[in-house]
Amino acid sequence: MKKARRSKKSKPASTRAKKAPSRARASVKENARRKTTATIYARLSSHVTLQAQADGSLAAGFDGYTITMGRFSAAAVKRAKDLGPGLPLNAFSRDGNAVEKEMDILTRRLARSGLLEYRLTQPRSAKSSDAKDLVAIEPQIPGYWPQTPKLANGDRVVLSRFAYLRRRNDEMILESPRAGALFRIGDVKVASALATLTKPQTIAKLRRQDGFPGIELLALLLDSQILFKVKSGSDGLRADEGDDDLVLWDFHDLLFHTRSTEGRQANPLGGLYRYADAMPPPPAVRASWPGRKIDLGEPATATSEAETAFAKLLRARHSTRDFDNQRPITLAELARFLDSTARVLTKWQSPLDFGDGENGPLIDYTTRPYPSGGSSYELELYLTVANCEGLVRGFYHYDADQHALTPIEARPQDLETMLTAAEFAMDASGAPQILFTIAARFGRISWKYSALAYSLILKDVGVLIQTFYLAAADMDLGGCAIGTNNIDLFARMTGLEFHVEGPVGQFAIGRAMPGTMGGQ
Repeated sequence: MKKARRSKKSKPASTRAKKAPSRARASVKENARRKTTATIYARLSSHVTLQAQADGSLAAGFDGYTITMGRFSAAAVKRAKDLGPGLPLNAFSRDGNAVEKEMDILTRRLARSGLLEYRLTQPRSAKSSDAKDLVAIEPQIPGYWPQTPKLANGDRVVLSRFAYLRRRNDEMILESPRAGALFRIGDVKVASALATLTKPQTIAKLRRQDGFPGIELLALLLDSQILFKVKSGSDGLRADEGDDDLVLWDFHDLLFHTRSTEGRQANPLGGLYRYADAMPPPPAVRASWPGRKIDLGEPATATSEAETAFAKLLRARHSTRDFDNQRPITLAELARFLDSTARVLTKWQSPLDFGDGENGPLIDYTTRPYPSGGSSYELELYLTVANCEGLVRGFYHYDADQHALTPIEARPQDLETMLTAAEFAMDASGAPQILFTIAARFGRISWKYSALAYSLILKDVGVLIQTFYLAAADMDLGGCAIGTNNIDLFARMTGLEFHVEGPVGQFAIGRAMPGTMGGQ
């Protein structure tokens, strides 16, 4: 016998009527969200102008310099004027019409020269043509082009531990040493939304939140590695982001590495004397401390018989910026120089001692002619050779264990860029005969040391450079330390990720010009 079914009572009409507006509002809200999709615009950086030339070419002008961008049709030149306020990225395409193709060529060239920035705008409402900038995007590496990878509702994202917000003048800046661009926050709601991403969130959950910044911004931040995806169940902490080499980096170390030299930042760099109008130059010698002084006697002079050979060598140390290309350094001299400064002398192993009677893994150690923190010897030498008798122009790695040079295939234009940058940094009349790039295997030292790993690397660089100076003086060669290097260029020439092994110093060497110290 079938059981009688309990009939369901119909809900009052008034209740049904109340539900309809709720569904309608949800639908309207969803439609509005779709209609207010954010748009990415490309525009000239604020200090850049485009100038049409008489021959039909366009030139980009900035800070007193001019770069020719090439010849373009009259229609493209007219369209390029709109790059001042900005053009949406879909206004130019390699697959579009003739003008769109020309605009794509022009904007890519501008981007490679670091002369473009971008803005992400969103209509204030579905019915409004007025738009507000969510963010402005300032490229930090040449050739940056905004990408928006796909994000599904089920994807979980979280802020990178290297991401940070700071004030710059009256602007709020979001950046990361891993990112190819920084983001100027134009809407305070964006900063609030980012605060929720200190813990992993699904895209679906983020969409439901008030002040959702839009899927386009999240995709841009994902592309810049300011956000990263995590798997379900992951807490998004250190071990989840990047490879093992990245895990070893502390935030402040990676930030200092990328922001204190060229290649991964677009800030003004070098001897700019930015504060010359704000304060007088600090004195070369510190003012004496008050109190009674203890006289240490007359200093030794270079002609003093009591002066040791080492003291004379220290006094002979100097910087040489111009080299005699009629008498280049020889391969035999280079071999002697490397043997006396950087070659592996001995090798041994020792177990890690935790101090509690338990031993860890065996650690490899070496000794070399210069000291290194914890006998880490994390530094590697790469040679850009311009003029060396017996050695072909090119790019080489010095194998300190085998005392040998290994050629590395590099593009001629990259070699030229490396040498030209060194010439400019030294304010020299020509390129160095040999340029040493001192690179660090960062993990070798950060595997052991926390909070001071990068500072130890820089101390080791200073010690090695002084060793180079003394060896050059001893061999009557000229040498010069260089204060900057290009992280991105080195990564391109070696194929190494910038956080795995990267440049931390440079030193030029060669035969000094006749009549100068080291050039006799």
